[in-house]
Amino acid sequence: MVLPAGDRPGADVTQALGALWDYRVYARRWVFLLVLSLLSFSNATLWLSFAPVADMIAHHFLLSTEQINWLSRVYLVASIPSGVVAIWVLDSVGLRWATIVCAWLNFAGSVFRTLPFMVGGIQDPFAFLMGGQSLCALAQSLVVFSPAKLAALWFPEHQRATANMIGTMSNPLGILVANLLSPALVKKEEDIPMMLGIYIIPAGITCLLATACLLESVPPTPPSARAIHSTSEKFLDGLKLEFIGLCGALFIVFGVLGALVLSLYVDRTKLFTEAVKIGFCLTSVVCVAFALVSQLQGQTLALAAICSLLGLFGFAVAPIAMELAVECSFPVGEGAAAGLIFVLGQAEGVLIMVLLTALTVRRAEPSVSTCQDGQGPLDWQVSMLLMAGLCTLFSCFLVLFFHTPYRRLQAEASASCSIQEDMSPATVDREPHPAATP
Repeated sequence: MVLPAGDRPGADVTQALGALWDYRVYARRWVFLLVLSLLSFSNATLWLSFAPVADMIAHHFLLSTEQINWLSRVYLVASIPSGVVAIWVLDSVGLRWATIVCAWLNFAGSVFRTLPFMVGGIQDPFAFLMGGQSLCALAQSLVVFSPAKLAALWFPEHQRATANMIGTMSNPLGILVANLLSPALVKKEEDIPMMLGIYIIPAGITCLLATACLLESVPPTPPSARAIHSTSEKFLDGLKLEFIGLCGALFIVFGVLGALVLSLYVDRTKLFTEAVKIGFCLTSVVCVAFALVSQLQGQTLALAAICSLLGLFGFAVAPIAMELAVECSFPVGEGAAAGLIFVLGQAEGVLIMVLLTALTVRRAEPSVSTCQDGQGPLDWQVSMLLMAGLCTLFSCFLVLFFHTPYRRLQAEASASCSIQEDMSPATVDREPHPAATP
């Protein structure tokens, strides 16, 4: 049974339609999830494959460290326009073709990066490195946005959160692996081609699986009532109707812009601690505003602005906080420091989400909103106030008690001074001046 877009049901008839549909699930949904997870993992490893060995890459290709940093930053820049396009592609082209195109972009980018080693006489290797990274960056938005779509279309209600988690967490897992694998593979400059070749393997396998194994965007029979009308709205109409999607888009776009600007600023000033403390304090203020304004009706523009500011301050400070963790934990390896921060952050996020969800209750008074099951919406007032309080508490604790030297920068400065002293004229034996001889 397939309904045209204009005849698909709303929330008030979803439960009634349950009797008309023979909901079922298909084992190949796990194949789709596997392909999407591998694609997300591969794309993340390609993103940060150069960063842990930036010095060797720069020296080998006669590039500056700033140029190598842009091989990672291009992901942030590309995600701004490609993010909006990715939403349209998922709704218009379908999940299958979106995943296949994404897999080919990812694979083509991984191969393009190796051309300076495969083809002799290339005068500008940076153009090929940046070109390959740009192709992979275009695929990132589709990768990040797809798990929720896949979970809604292919998985029953009791498996959606698990499927979304597996697909989403594959991306940070890839970041972690890249931070550990690149330094392990590249011990000297001659190992760089091997590293690039190894990163092609998961990209190629994923491309092959996506092309050969993904046969349809949606299952013949939906797995749940929600899947019946999960694609009922066009792109622009969906943004207008589903206000939460617009807020999420604003959060990401402003977060990426903020991260780009703040990263460039901190690279030049080295004010890691100051940037993190100010960012957390501003995030706390915006979080308090969100907790208060979200309880009011008719504050659409205010909520959109708050979500934009929350991304601008909160999301933007994340990479700087990761870099600060590496600075203050030196000489612990960058991969170990970043990995520990990531694992602890994920654990804390799970605890806070479980706690906030447990504190919600059904609204007793009539509401203008209804859920898919026809019940009234949950009251998040206590949860939002608690979240704002925790954010403020952690920010105050950070500002008052966190003071650290930049151990990695100090070590680099000491090493530079030692090299200069070794090369100074005072340490070099000089022959006497001819005028000084009798």
